[in-house]
Order: sequence, then structure tokens, then C-alpha cells
Amino acid sequence: MLTNSPNGAHWYLLQCKPRQDERAQLNLLQQDYVTFRPQLFSERLVRGKRLRVQESLFPGYLFIQLSREDHWAPIRSTRGVSRIVEFNHVPAEVADEVIEHLRARSYQSPDDVHPSRSIKPGDMLQIVHGPLAPLEGVFLSMLGAERVMLLLQFLNRQQHVCVPLSYLERQRS
Repeated sequence: MLTNSPNGAHWYLLQCKPRQDERAQLNLLQQDYVTFRPQLFSERLVRGKRLRVQESLFPGYLFIQLSREDHWAPIRSTRGVSRIVEFNHVPAEVADEVIEHLRARSYQSPDDVHPSRSIKPGDMLQIVHGPLAPLEGVFLSMLGAERVMLLLQFLNRQQHVCVPLSYLERQRS
């Protein structure tokens, strides 16, 4: 469980340079900053072999915990970091509950159980792994051999979401 430090630290969002979020995180850790980069496991075909790889949930972004007393200036010049994400010229603060939720759902390896390969558009599927579990959605289409496009009712509107096939099960009736 995460707790704020006694000096009033909060979580903020950093944008990283393209494909350098891991580099940025390592460099920030070497400077004694507290960071969090949500990751998940996915399956990929590499040279004809099925491999499980760990990848960022939000490629190009990571979270950093800072207080007003921390030195913010070195962050901007850290290798791999592009900028601190801001809204109306104020750094975007991320709620502790969001970080806790992402930590609870990240770094999980999917089971070897896959939904039937005979799913068709309109079938109801449930997300059983990853940060969107336990949401349910309507199968729209396959995106390659390992990813699926779902239609979810999420944040009070319908959203198109792409998830790994291994994260899904048929909705139980």
C-alpha cells in the first residue's frame, strides 16, 4: 500500500522521449527519485516463437512521487525524460488511489487459459487479467493474432479498447 511521505509528496506524470521510458526511470532512480512505471506481460511472436514479454502499460509515460521540497529542476534534464505533464501550467497530480489500483493490477502474468478461438463479433467477453479486470465488453474484431478490440461501457460512455487475447474469458452465463 502506498502512503504519502510526511513531507506531503504527491504523484505526478512524466512524459518520456519515444521508447525511452525505461531509460528515464533508471536515470531517475539513480537520482533517488521515487518512480512507478506500470507494466504488464503480453505474448508476442518473435521469429516464429511465442514469447511472453514485459511492456509498459502506458508507453512513453511514468509516474514520479515529489513534494514541494524536492528538487524538480533536474527532472527536466534527465536523460529519457521529455517533460512533466501539466494542465493549465500546473503539474498534473495523480491520486494515490489510482497508483494503488495500477500497482495492484500491474506485473501480472496472464494464465495459459485462452478463450475459444471461435469468438465472433458481438460475443460478450470478460477481462480477467490486467488493469481493466473485471470489466465486460463486446468483441468487435481481432487485431493480429494476439490482440482483440472490445467495446466497453467505461467512464459513462462506450470506449473501443484493445487488450491481449490472453486476458479474456467468455462471459459466464
